[in-house]
Amino acid sequence: MRAARLIRMVLLLQTRASMTAAELARELEVSERTVARDAQALSEAGIPVYADRGRAGGYRLIGGYRTRLTGLARSEAEALFLSGVPGALRDMGLQDTASAARLKVSAALLPSVGDASRSAAQRFHLDAPAWFSEPPVPGLLPALAEAVWDDRPVLARYRRGTAEVERSLEPYGLVLKAGVWYLCARVADAEVFRLYRIDRFTAVDPGPERFRRDDGFDLPAFWAERAAEFARSVLRSEITVRLSPEGVRQLPYALGPVSAEEGIGTSGAPDERGWVTLTLPVESEEVARMQLRGLGPEVEVLAPAALRELCARDAAGAAALYRSWTT
Repeated sequence: MRAARLIRMVLLLQTRASMTAAELARELEVSERTVARDAQALSEAGIPVYADRGRAGGYRLIGGYRTRLTGLARSEAEALFLSGVPGALRDMGLQDTASAARLKVSAALLPSVGDASRSAAQRFHLDAPAWFSEPPVPGLLPALAEAVWDDRPVLARYRRGTAEVERSLEPYGLVLKAGVWYLCARVADAEVFRLYRIDRFTAVDPGPERFRRDDGFDLPAFWAERAAEFARSVLRSEITVRLSPEGVRQLPYALGPVSAEEGIGTSGAPDERGWVTLTLPVESEEVARMQLRGLGPEVEVLAPAALRELCARDAAGAAALYRSWTT
């Protein structure tokens, strides 16, 4: 532990001209007294760490010293490619590995571009979860992430409805969608790939051996295919509507891109006002009723008759409410 901290301290000082004891203590998550002891140990080992005294003082490397301890371990190199998603790294327990990798890359850069990582971090940031929603991090995510990195099969238990099911899985990859974590795994005894919500796992027991990955498996392509299948699978009903040009523009936001894309493909020629009639696949009439409220006067439901009547009732109620405020 201390050896890793000493290397980290040297890399920090190599990437910056000077750092105060407080700054080093914060980066290394130790006390300033420990920083002083570590600096003394490095100096005794032949690393030219110099301490400037006084209020503006700090620690620095003298004589243009540069360490050669900048080679990336495999885990650090893999984590580096995820460094644009800091929240995901933290959830998977990889923040320290990624931090070490960034330090090594920064230490290997020329001094003129040594601030590239900080400069980029101040210009681009990815915040994965949706607005007004911060799903809890599944407790078993770090264990599953470790199994994914190491190609370790797991004996897993997860909730399916009101029951618990046990499966032998080969974890291939993790997907973070709108703050929700999913595991893509091959079922060992069925040789098929499936998706599992990680917050439904109740136990994960990694095996001692590694499984052989299918080199032809493409995680982004698999996710895109399954996501599209899921989006279409929930659209079990159809409705017929008339939409204004503005309603057509807002349709993907109100009903989702899959429903909108399929519905717009059924539209005929616009009438003299630019309105079009189309058939939309929806999850259910009740769900469609709630979704269509967001389009307001830009949509008219034509069928089924029961949904048209409900939407007409909603519109009449809203009109009566607003009239009461103007009279």
